[in-house]
Amino acid sequence: MEDFFKYISASEEDKDWGLYLNVAGKSKVPSGITYPSAEHPSGYHFSWAKGRTLNEYQINYITKGTGILENARGKFAVKPGSLLIIRKGEWHRYRPTKNEGWLEHYIGFDGMFANHFLQENQILQGQSVIHCGVREDFIDTYYKIFELVRNEDPGNQHIAAGLVIKLLGCIVSWEKQKNFSGKPIEKLILEARFYMREHIEQEVDLQKLAEDNCIGYSYFRKMFKKYTGISPHQYHLDLKIMRSKELILTTNKSMKEISYELGFQSIHYFSRIFKKKVGQNPSELRGTVTK
Repeated sequence: MEDFFKYISASEEDKDWGLYLNVAGKSKVPSGITYPSAEHPSGYHFSWAKGRTLNEYQINYITKGTGILENARGKFAVKPGSLLIIRKGEWHRYRPTKNEGWLEHYIGFDGMFANHFLQENQILQGQSVIHCGVREDFIDTYYKIFELVRNEDPGNQHIAAGLVIKLLGCIVSWEKQKNFSGKPIEKLILEARFYMREHIEQEVDLQKLAEDNCIGYSYFRKMFKKYTGISPHQYHLDLKIMRSKELILTTNKSMKEISYELGFQSIHYFSRIFKKKVGQNPSELRGTVTK
């Protein structure tokens, strides 16, 4: 795809969607030129001495070349495969290495979902540069957004917004997996998840599973929660609740039979946990089927 940039006018309907695009583009910046280009509108152009503050969020993906990003958090090296995360209202400046240049892909967006993902998400919160490497799935998402922005068919803003959320999801997924991929702890976590699914109705001894793999249980529990977002016990309990919902909705088994089958201590404990997780007790859920 050749170089281009386009600024998009978002309607009130687009803004009500929760996330909308303001700008998108791709540029091969050659070595030795002034950056950024003076062709950009005044709201986007900046001098290195002053930097800039934007009234939107931007994610700039550098796939070739090196450079630097500076903001209130510090100075960050940029290399091929770096994602530059620019936050709304945050002073910053960035540029490629003068004798090298770079290839950049950028999107600018705003909306309440953008605020949520980039200000409140624990994984992305505070991140300025993420070194994820040159990934085909990231580039493909950028190019799909570019095509939508270029032709401006009705509804394309909404589709592009969905792709921005997809990109953010891919970034979060990469961040969560980067410390696990190919390591023994990841293999053990996957084995533990499979074992719990195969033994939903039983108590599982994950401490023994960890010890059999020469890993301390406290470390295993910590890594399991970091990988999945919940503890091993809660993961197994959630599987039991999902299975119980299936049995309630598709069989005539009594609540006592279901609680016994899934290894709960008593029907009272089962009902209490079920309501806490689902928001209604088991008999109320079954009542929705018989009405």
